[in-house]
Amino acid sequence: MMKFDAAAVSRRALIVAAAAVALSGASAYAQDGLGTPDKPVEVRMIANEAFANQWQTLMVPEFNKKYPNIKVTIDGVPYVELLAKSMLDATGPSPTYDIIIADDPWVPQLATVGALLDLKSPEVAGWTEAGYDWDDFNAAPLAAGEWDGKQYGVPLRSNMLMMFVNKSLYEQAGLPAPTSALTWDQYLEQAPKLVRDTNGDGKADVWAIDTYFVREPLTPTIWQTIMNSNGGQLLDDKGQPAFNGEAGVKALEIHKKLLEYAPTGAVSHGFSESLQAFRQGLVATMFNWGSVYKGSAIDAKTTTLKPEQVSVQVLPVGSTGPGAHRGIWNGAVSAKSEHKQAAWTVIQWLSSKEGEAWHSANLGVFPARKSTLASTPSEAWLKPVFAALQEAYDASEKGKMWRIRSPKSDAAQQVLADEISRALAGQVAPAEALNIAAEKVGKVLN
Repeated sequence: MMKFDAAAVSRRALIVAAAAVALSGASAYAQDGLGTPDKPVEVRMIANEAFANQWQTLMVPEFNKKYPNIKVTIDGVPYVELLAKSMLDATGPSPTYDIIIADDPWVPQLATVGALLDLKSPEVAGWTEAGYDWDDFNAAPLAAGEWDGKQYGVPLRSNMLMMFVNKSLYEQAGLPAPTSALTWDQYLEQAPKLVRDTNGDGKADVWAIDTYFVREPLTPTIWQTIMNSNGGQLLDDKGQPAFNGEAGVKALEIHKKLLEYAPTGAVSHGFSESLQAFRQGLVATMFNWGSVYKGSAIDAKTTTLKPEQVSVQVLPVGSTGPGAHRGIWNGAVSAKSEHKQAAWTVIQWLSSKEGEAWHSANLGVFPARKSTLASTPSEAWLKPVFAALQEAYDASEKGKMWRIRSPKSDAAQQVLADEISRALAGQVAPAEALNIAAEKVGKVLN
């Protein structure tokens, strides 16, 4: 007969009880991490004011259908102030923000000062849904959130610099509508025919192009994209400036030549001015960020153009392929956040297959996932856009078409902005401007 061991039973009971308490605690922790009806979690986000209000009024209610106990507040900040405010907050003793929306070249700088959480760490892996599928992202947009072997951000607004076409103006000029096979030589040959006087007063009132020419950090992306399409690179294999060679000089000469076919005063034009000119039907092409497509071709509140008049594609083809430029807005979690799980849940939903589909259909935001781009979108106008975007991702990955990746990228980009603008304004020859920029950028990076 087996002896009754009261002590052993007691020990087993204690172990079972302890395990139950531990499981209960873990369950409560997981539940509390995403809030409860009685005690919701409050998450605060800092983002570009260009889309912060739209996210707050449209995206957050949609997110709350699935996660009603996470209360999200989004503070919009002007682009030129966003990096500095994000850095100041994230490195302070008591950060305000749980989520930082960081532009493409800012991730290295934020990560280097310890401001961001590694989203592939074991801690975060426990909060990541099984179907999230990291491998589904296109390589180019996902890489924008990487630094030093870690994944600090995920693509939330996968912008690419693209070429917008007013097909009506091409038709009126007797020219075929461009395709993604259009070369830079062909583009420049056609451009003079697109500058026309349509009302007979002897002055041109429609033009071939409008884009970035003004002195600002995003202007060099036009020159860089032209250079990349011809095989040039910003830095060499040792991380030193390589953009002042033949490909860089030729690209800057082309960027400057575009002014000959742009509206009067275009040397002071940037994002807003070129966008307005295109939406008013004044220019046949625009090099701008793809995310403005819906507001330029679909939304009658913001454009005079009809959907059938507008197409979008990669920039013209150079000696090595078509042009594009990566401009990804990354969702990142502050390393000091007290609500990391809830913050990651917000970002995870935004970048999920479900979130991308909703964003594309309702806000015109470009997705980063291969499965999303290969799917049949709910809105018919998105189908050709998805095809063009996939081509842009592929071109960007092949040609390394992005800004300098460095903790000092912002300072380097400002140097490029200064010198590119001097060349565009005719204050200095392109070759001299790039030599000066190369010397200054070398000092910044070293």
